[in-house]
Amino acid sequence: MSSSNHEHGAVGHIVPIKMLVGTCLALLFLTGVTVWVAKLDFVELRMDEMNILVAMGVAVVKCTIVAMIFMHLRWDRSFVGFVFVGSFIFVGIFIGFTLLDSSEYQPTIIPGDTPQVQLKLDALNASMAADSASSGEHDGAASQ
Repeated sequence: MSSSNHEHGAVGHIVPIKMLVGTCLALLFLTGVTVWVAKLDFVELRMDEMNILVAMGVAVVKCTIVAMIFMHLRWDRSFVGFVFVGSFIFVGIFIGFTLLDSSEYQPTIIPGDTPQVQLKLDALNASMAADSASSGEHDGAASQ
């Protein structure tokens, strides 16, 4: 058997307790920020999308902290970090393309609460009420 420098049973590095405690405090603080932002009403400030933007930003920071410390990416080869960052970039691109596409077709599928839609709904309801009334008279005459 050949001798190698890498043993599968050996620990590559030991994370100091101070770093683990700091990581825990940072994640708890960021969780508190997420809860606090969820309770804020950005609609009054005319920033409707701000809740999701801040929540996603905090989630990305928390994910990065967990990956760097608990998944040991901080101490791993740089290629693994490159793949990690690349995955975030590709997820952002995929979400961006999806949002671009949804803004293109959504107005034709969901026209919104316009007067024309309300008039069509009222006409449909009236015709259904007339149909049910005429079938009720028809049923009443058949039972006598």
